[in-house]
Amino acid sequence: MIITRTPFRMSFFGGGTDYPAWSREHGGAVLATTIDKYCYISCRYLPPFFEHKTRVLYSKVETVSDNSLIEHPAVRGVLAYMGVEDGVEIHHDGDLPARTGLGSSSAFVVGLLNALHALKHNLPTKMELAKEAIHIEQEVLRENVGCQDQVITAFGGLQRVDFERSGDIHVTPMVASRERIEELQSHLLLYFTGFSRIASEIVEEQLRRMPDKTSELTRLREMVDESISILMGRDGLDAFGRLLDEGWRLKRGLSSKVSSPAIDEIYEAAKSAGALGGKLMGAGGGGFMMLFAPPAAHARIQERLRKLLRIPFRFENEGSRIVYYQPGSYPGSAAPSGAAR
Repeated sequence: MIITRTPFRMSFFGGGTDYPAWSREHGGAVLATTIDKYCYISCRYLPPFFEHKTRVLYSKVETVSDNSLIEHPAVRGVLAYMGVEDGVEIHHDGDLPARTGLGSSSAFVVGLLNALHALKHNLPTKMELAKEAIHIEQEVLRENVGCQDQVITAFGGLQRVDFERSGDIHVTPMVASRERIEELQSHLLLYFTGFSRIASEIVEEQLRRMPDKTSELTRLREMVDESISILMGRDGLDAFGRLLDEGWRLKRGLSSKVSSPAIDEIYEAAKSAGALGGKLMGAGGGGFMMLFAPPAAHARIQERLRKLLRIPFRFENEGSRIVYYQPGSYPGSAAPSGAAR
């Protein structure tokens, strides 16, 4: 049995510039972190005593005689990419619902890749996991996704990620003091808006309009540098919140599907109660909303948004990792020395 734990991510700035359609021509960058909400994947070779060959458990249960018959596209795609033809059992659990803007789809792919590599006694690097997940989502599954979620969920922590025109990816940890990181976290609130969506459908319109949104995307990229300067400085963090507000207003203009009257109402209610800025996580359209506000304003905001579910969270720094490693005896032999971690 292999169990992996992969964190969900919270993106601050630069979202949209990580899509190859933009980054391969202009270069892109994001500032994002991971939080202590996770996707868990357990995986094992299935003993040959059942009528079915493979069993997959998520929001539904699939039992199939051939891995190519699996309905879950990511599971089917990852198994094919990894060349897994043997019978396996895969079980998914998540701390938060899917399709809510916290990178859950990429966390699932990264976590499943990590588990299957371990099942084969391989130890990929975090960058290898990220690049494989990008390939699977973009080339195998043909989804309209960027590249930040796979990198951030694989690496973990507060990171600046640069996407070069060449296709190279550079990950730079933000080495702010513990006190500064705590100060940032103390300003953040996370609410579930009650709406979920499929990011790929929202991004489709955004990609079509990308040639007409050069100035907006350029500005979103510039905000990565500005936000890091604020974070690494010694002044208060109010400017970080105001920059989030500017970024959200720019993001709303990238696609008509990013926001909605209901989402706008939530955001404006939070601002009227003291929030300086915020944004919907992910592509938009619903899911989780992150708000930035001085701690003194949190009680007022919580009262204004009392009908919404608030999600307590902490930053995390580990990324995707194997939390249990006990390879079974079906099929193959024992793991080589040093394979456990």
